[in-house]
Amino acid sequence: MPKTQRITVTLPTELLERVDQLERNRSRFIAQAVGHELARSRRDALLQSIQNPHPEATEHVGTSEWTSDVPGDDRLVDASAGTPVRWIEGQGWTKEPR
Repeated sequence: MPKTQRITVTLPTELLERVDQLERNRSRFIAQAVGHELARSRRDALLQSIQNPHPEATEHVGTSEWTSDVPGDDRLVDASAGTPVRWIEGQGWTKEPR
């Protein structure tokens, strides 16, 4: 169980009444709401960072140069080495005839 700490938070009466209508455990409800808001804030910051990258980040080597020494797909996986299978609903994975 995560460590907890008691704090004092002031909320408008109407908001607290709405919380009480949904959940008996106020602390749990508020902790979940704060967690959701923190996750949303992180996603927004990441999206902002992707849309407006730091100038130094755009100066680095491009993806094509970074992956230039990676072998092609035909050298990464030998497709003939495995057993061909397919998914059949209700049966699971089954061997394919060769």
